[in-house]
Amino acid sequence: MVRLDADPFLDQLAQMIVRNKCAGSVVVTMKRCPPDRTTKKNKREDNEECVCLIRASDGKKKISALVSAKEYLRFQTFYSNIVKAHMDGLREKSKKKSSR
Repeated sequence: MVRLDADPFLDQLAQMIVRNKCAGSVVVTMKRCPPDRTTKKNKREDNEECVCLIRASDGKKKISALVSAKEYLRFQTFYSNIVKAHMDGLREKSKKKSSR
């Protein structure tokens, strides 16, 4: 798995979505994790901020990024723009006829 910064991660994610547009899928997961997983919860200082671990996979390639709490809002806006831009391949759900 390749660990990237936030901006290269978004670029790679956009390329991954384009490659799998016709056939395939891209799975993105987000997980909150402490900055240093080796320390115990009761020994952690209160001023340490948690980071968000973001992973993306298309079945062949896996990428990940760590995003701090300070830059998470900026990351989320760029991420939502990428997702919205590539949502044109969705099919409309077929409506079932209800017999009453």
